Amino acid sequence: MNCRRKFLEGCLGAAGTALVASAVSVRVEARDTYQRPPEALGLLYDATLCIGCKACVAACKQANDNPAEFSTTDKLWDTPLDTSGYTFNIIKMYRSGTMATKDDETNGYAFMKTSCMHCADPSCVSACPVTAMTKDPKTGIVAYDAEACVGCRYCVVACPFGIPKYQYDSPTGKIGKCELCRHRYKDGHYSACAEVCPTGATLYGRTSDLLSEAKRRLALKPGSVTTYPRGNLSGGPDQSYEGYVGNYKQHIYGETEYGGTQVLKLSAVDFEKVGMPYLSPNSSASTSETIQHTLYGGLLAPFAVLGVMTYVAKRNVHHEDDAPADEPGKE
Repeated sequence: MNCRRKFLEGCLGAAGTALVASAVSVRVEARDTYQRPPEALGLLYDATLCIGCKACVAACKQANDNPAEFSTTDKLWDTPLDTSGYTFNIIKMYRSGTMATKDDETNGYAFMKTSCMHCADPSCVSACPVTAMTKDPKTGIVAYDAEACVGCRYCVVACPFGIPKYQYDSPTGKIGKCELCRHRYKDGHYSACAEVCPTGATLYGRTSDLLSEAKRRLALKPGSVTTYPRGNLSGGPDQSYEGYVGNYKQHIYGETEYGGTQVLKLSAVDFEKVGMPYLSPNSSASTSETIQHTLYGGLLAPFAVLGVMTYVAKRNVHHEDDAPADEPGKE
């Protein structure tokens, strides 16, 4: 009876420790969503200027040495239907009714570029357990290191845009995604999709410059004439030309979505209709990392209590079991 009383007293003491630990635990709040670096690089895609020529798709393939992908039996053209481990950039089409008018939601059609958005607070980087996905602190480019990758594909699941894709057909497969052609910078080049775009629908440059250009366009009167830059907005030769202003939705996609992205988009058709998901201003990475840290931190106290209870139980039960079987008064 005495041993049992000690055991119960020990458990009560451990439970008390747990209650005290819970009472003094630090209040947990979600960390802030990370912001774009001041010198972040990115793209501005203006769907009203896109003519659907897919020169950007072909240039991306060539710049990244990716093979052609076919969606027809005759295999006459490289016609990928979506991004893949070998297609990092694609132009998709919105269609309605008769498709009589470009950039019209009813009986019209429109284009939309799909590629990595280079989020300010990327989920793929947060989810990667081996830092194969990293975000450059200066340029903000979300880069991939195939040598570090273990093929878990957490990044594939984590991305809200469905961008990182795995090369399932290869025994040594790896993740494929846009890295803004960072491997071409040393040769004086920039993103191939922006270099070849004939209308300037895809512009390259510092995200701050691209955001200012996007706001300038939204302030213009639809149907008026303005000057559109092409190529590299933050440097390079002047390739600008005059064109008509589109009937923009007053929304710069990527300015605030998911905490902000380094790829910005303009459109005359509702963004959800052209395949861009609605996302809150807060990144999932900020929420998930807070939950993980809270769980890990909260688990310390229960483990400590469990250890104390185990010790108390082992000490008391051990003495009782070792007592002689014929000891008088033994229960």
